[in-house]
Amino acid sequence: MAKYTPRLREVYDSEVRGTLQKEFEFGNVMEIPRLEKIVINMGVGEAVGDSKKIKKAVEEMTKISGQKPVTTKAKKSIATFKLREEMAIGCKVTLRGNRMYEFLDRLIQVALPRVRDFRGVKPTSFDGRGNYALGIKEQLVFPEISYDDVDDTRGMDIIICTSAKTDDEARSLLTGFQMPFHK
Repeated sequence: MAKYTPRLREVYDSEVRGTLQKEFEFGNVMEIPRLEKIVINMGVGEAVGDSKKIKKAVEEMTKISGQKPVTTKAKKSIATFKLREEMAIGCKVTLRGNRMYEFLDRLIQVALPRVRDFRGVKPTSFDGRGNYALGIKEQLVFPEISYDDVDDTRGMDIIICTSAKTDDEARSLLTGFQMPFHK
């Protein structure tokens, strides 16, 4: 049986890697920036009042990412928010390998163009170490989520971690994947 390779991985191997090596004049092929992981985080503050909301959020994130997320728990109690220690208040998932490339492909090609009034993602949302973070206001932009099944719209944070040393290297890497940066 032939091994499956995601489309974005093939694009990286055939085009992006060579372009980055020429642009930044890397001597060693291991210096060329690459994707390491994608972390998707969904905070569910309403779970304090209704524990069923966290189950629904986990179910939706499983559909979006193709992998079961981990529930995040409160570290300490905060009385004003009616929050107790160890109470489930969100979920997160870390994607690597083929799932990471598949998710990024769906994010760039399908989900981001479905965002209302979309003009591109901020080119300034890099952290200084080559990682990129973006927020999505509602999970409905992903085709896996049916509009009829949604009880609440929930936002999520998506962090794309790269092996790039600088923001310029990471920006060139993501531009090679056709990330729609705002001009």
